[in-house]
Amino acid sequence: MKKKKQSDVDPTKQYPSLFRRLAAWLYDSLVIAAILMLAGGLAIGLMAILVSTGIVDISGYDDVSAYMTKHPVVGMLYTGYLAMVIVGFFTYFWCQAGQTLGMRAWKLRIQNKDGSNIRPTQAMIRMATSAFGLGNLLSPFSKTNQSFQDAMADCEMVVLPKVN
Repeated sequence: MKKKKQSDVDPTKQYPSLFRRLAAWLYDSLVIAAILMLAGGLAIGLMAILVSTGIVDISGYDDVSAYMTKHPVVGMLYTGYLAMVIVGFFTYFWCQAGQTLGMRAWKLRIQNKDGSNIRPTQAMIRMATSAFGLGNLLSPFSKTNQSFQDAMADCEMVVLPKVN
């Protein structure tokens, strides 16, 4: 029994250039920056409520922001929270639709070789080996323009066909 390929996958599989990959990465960086501002604002707002009700004492710190970034334990928790927001963003979009917002704008899709969506473990491997996007710099040296993170996660990035 043959696996059914997704309808938005081009059977000839065009692979993206380095420019296209970096453009999508830059676009996604802007989206992530906006999401981190919202997530940080929510965390600081929640902490401000805890401080105003007397549940948390920030004496020794200038304000809530300084407390959340400079306190040895709270600072690590806050950084971990923001990291989880980033991981959650990429895992959700790569596993559900095969595209982040930047990839959609540049008509790119991350997928398994059979056209199916990647699994969360592949998404984690891809993020862990991407070196903050530097893994894309190896794509011009591959026959299929495969980046380091794509090779490590056993997936591929393809260019989607234009809609007629």
